[in-house]
Amino acid sequence: MAQETLRQPIVTIMGHVDHGKTSLLDTIRHTTVTEREAGKITQAIGASIVPLQTINRICGKLLKKLGLDLTIPGLLFIDTPGHAAFSTLRKRGGSLADIAIVVVDIKEGFKPQTLEAIEILKSSKTPFILAANKVDLLPGWKKQSESILESINKQNPELVKVIETRLYEIVGKLHEMGYESERFDRIENYTKQIAIVPISAKTSEGLQELLMVLSGLTQRYMVDKLKCDVAKGARGSVLEVKEEPGLGKTADVIIYDGYIKVNDTIVIGDLNEPIVTRVRALLEPTPLSEMMDKKSKFKGVKQICAANGVKIAAPEMDNVIAGMPIWVVGKDDNLEELKKQIQEIIQEVIIETEKEGIIIKADAIGSLEAMISLLKDKKIPIRKAKVGNISKKDLIDAESNEKDPFSRVILGFNVEVMQDAQPYQEESKIKVITSQIIYKIIDDYEKWREEERKRIELEGLDKLDRGAKFQILPNHTFRQSGPAIVGVDVSAGFLKSGSQLMKADGVVITRLKSMKSGEDNVSEAKAGDQLAVALDGVTVGRQIHERDVLYVAISEEHFRKLKEFKDYLSKGEKIVLKEIAEIMRKNNPVWGV
Repeated sequence: MAQETLRQPIVTIMGHVDHGKTSLLDTIRHTTVTEREAGKITQAIGASIVPLQTINRICGKLLKKLGLDLTIPGLLFIDTPGHAAFSTLRKRGGSLADIAIVVVDIKEGFKPQTLEAIEILKSSKTPFILAANKVDLLPGWKKQSESILESINKQNPELVKVIETRLYEIVGKLHEMGYESERFDRIENYTKQIAIVPISAKTSEGLQELLMVLSGLTQRYMVDKLKCDVAKGARGSVLEVKEEPGLGKTADVIIYDGYIKVNDTIVIGDLNEPIVTRVRALLEPTPLSEMMDKKSKFKGVKQICAANGVKIAAPEMDNVIAGMPIWVVGKDDNLEELKKQIQEIIQEVIIETEKEGIIIKADAIGSLEAMISLLKDKKIPIRKAKVGNISKKDLIDAESNEKDPFSRVILGFNVEVMQDAQPYQEESKIKVITSQIIYKIIDDYEKWREEERKRIELEGLDKLDRGAKFQILPNHTFRQSGPAIVGVDVSAGFLKSGSQLMKADGVVITRLKSMKSGEDNVSEAKAGDQLAVALDGVTVGRQIHERDVLYVAISEEHFRKLKEFKDYLSKGEKIVLKEIAEIMRKNNPVWGV
């Protein structure tokens, strides 16, 4: 029988490096008056729980002013900022986090990871609020109050103008990304506008407003999502897998629904066959221990209820991958059905059978899901998407993609090329792009693709007669015939050995046999070059004369193809091509059309 209760909303903090994600999390975690205070912030595995009493203490005056009576039990912050909530599978198209805080440096504005964070939130349909951090670093800022609105109102008028300008730059950027937004106290409709809260993670200014907006939003608009059945087996996601002395491999897990107890049978998602095992121990941090500290101590507990974090010790943990779903098998559950459901979720992400597209690899299943979503938004086809480092087989698969040269590439998030595959990579010259920022990977891929497109097009251009015009210089006849050797001045275009040459009447009279610049033989010459050329089948003084102007005789087929490459042609080349077309159209009005 269902026993529904409200659980804590799960919150993640995202944003660009150095914009204050970690500082904000630390400030939230350490906002407690004394160790003995009722409702102090507690640590869970991979998370920090801010209970309702603490929220009421920090935001009490604001909540009273707004007449807001909170009923949520608190807030659960995922401790690892960044991709933690998105490097894990929770459900189809969803994330582990119920809501996110995107942190932006108010002075620097949006950066690559900011954009990436918002794109990931958009693709997973996760609501967020934006914290405009580091107001304390604005020139002339003086802390006036814990309340950010009171502090802003007491700053000098010039600084207030600066703050308004910075905020509206953020509003403008969000608008470009498809979001309406406004400072939190000016919002008319929280369901349609993103709330922007100016803060200082360093001085705690704005923290009360941030927690108030966060709590109010989740309570008002997410109650159905926060209903938790404490009578059913837990649903959770693996945050991290690590070795613990005396315990072996353990999994740090966020439980977002139901409860888990010692001796429960659990099913954990896997790339091949789901792992079925039994809970040997459930561990929580001891009071006041810091979960990011490797020396943290743990205490055993009998059971854990959502939403919470817990360390699970169990057999068969060696091959568990971060990001995988973990479900408790309840007394009324069918094990085989649960295994099938979990595997279906994973198979929606893993791609192995597409015929065309690029190969992508990631460190965790959810990171892979985020990459797939962002690549699909840009209509970049994916041939294979898998978890793990880049192997020799991946390189061979990429190399076999002969139809599309732009797909002979591997994109990797937070992974590296395996040592035994590195020699093959150097030999095959398969393009591998890796980074710890998905946004940068995709950006680098698009730049590479554009450069590769230009390179391929220029290779095609090099195979064509590009058109040129030159004059035979007076007093520079070195040999009259057999072949004739004369000095020339290239006035326009791109001259290549082997080209057919014509006069201004369109009649082909000779072939450019070879060229010499000083003592060196050359195969190409461009506008402005002066050099000696050898011309087959003509005699100086008969078919050609000093001061004659000659053109490269381009075939109609080459002329049409050159028009496709017009972006790569110089102004001079375009002019000489126009002159050649005019010459040829005297006899054939539709030549080259």
